[in-house]
Amino acid sequence: MIKPWLWLSPKMAHDLGPIGLNIWSPFLSQKNLTWRPRNWRGLHFRNPLGPAGGVDKTGDSLLAWHRFGSGFLELGTVTPLPQPPNPGLIMDRDLKTLSVWNKMGFPGPGADQIVQKLESLKEIPRPLFINIGKNRTTSNKDAAKDYVACFKKLHRFADAFVMNISSPNTSGLRELGSQNFLENLLSEIAQAQLSAKTRIPILLKLSPDMSDLETSDILDRSLASNIDGWILTNTTLAREEGSHFQKEGGVSGAPLSKSSKLKLQQAVKHLGARKQDRLLISVGGVMTPEDVRERIEMGADLVQVYSALIFQGPLFFRAVAKYFDKLGPKN
Repeated sequence: MIKPWLWLSPKMAHDLGPIGLNIWSPFLSQKNLTWRPRNWRGLHFRNPLGPAGGVDKTGDSLLAWHRFGSGFLELGTVTPLPQPPNPGLIMDRDLKTLSVWNKMGFPGPGADQIVQKLESLKEIPRPLFINIGKNRTTSNKDAAKDYVACFKKLHRFADAFVMNISSPNTSGLRELGSQNFLENLLSEIAQAQLSAKTRIPILLKLSPDMSDLETSDILDRSLASNIDGWILTNTTLAREEGSHFQKEGGVSGAPLSKSSKLKLQQAVKHLGARKQDRLLISVGGVMTPEDVRERIEMGADLVQVYSALIFQGPLFFRAVAKYFDKLGPKN
């Protein structure tokens, strides 16, 4: 398959991507896109594969991704106020190592504009997860206010919220996973849930760069706060030998595969029966249909992709559907 987007600079391909997706997607057949369907908390997933947070930051291509074959969607990261990307180079890729680097830092139009966008859509594909974060000018002490503000404004559109406390591209954001901040953050969100008409599930997105002890600790503390699930993992600050990427910013793609799988494995083992009906989503280094199957067999309820959509293209969802169709219903 010819991949003309790889002839463009990463930034240009990123900016033009939604245009191409929205032009292409209406011509696609909608047959045979259901595989491994499941229900969770009243939500129906026609398949367990979806785009990761950051793929569609503003909701410009939600229907297009659904038409390409995703089983669920994630919008964001959304912040309360508009903010530009971090200064300087903010994205790059490496075709040899199948890796992607970004230092975007939650750029976006702000929650109010996202509300207007969603209100303008004639159809919102479901399930829709909305990824929320804090503005970079908001101190960690006041971070809960930003998450609650996004929650309240977007509550009526979301089937679940993803609390992004693990991006390496906002200074100090990962500190929100520490005991000093996490319990207050989850408590404030819980209070917002109580005041809402319906309870929307809350998922916590975790870093691949935490130690095993830190990971176990955050799983235990969020479980005690009645979190509904976890996404494992965000991008990494680690660099492979010979990497040309800057030290700042997060790396995704094939180099993230090992650490992401280790975090999934740890979560499955550490939670054990305590997981109950909570959701485990695996993302990071999922590059092939075989990778999707492996994550599910390891215990992931859902799987997300980002870099695979850059290197393989949006037809990746259909390639995975075809792969599972050949495996048959028992595999």
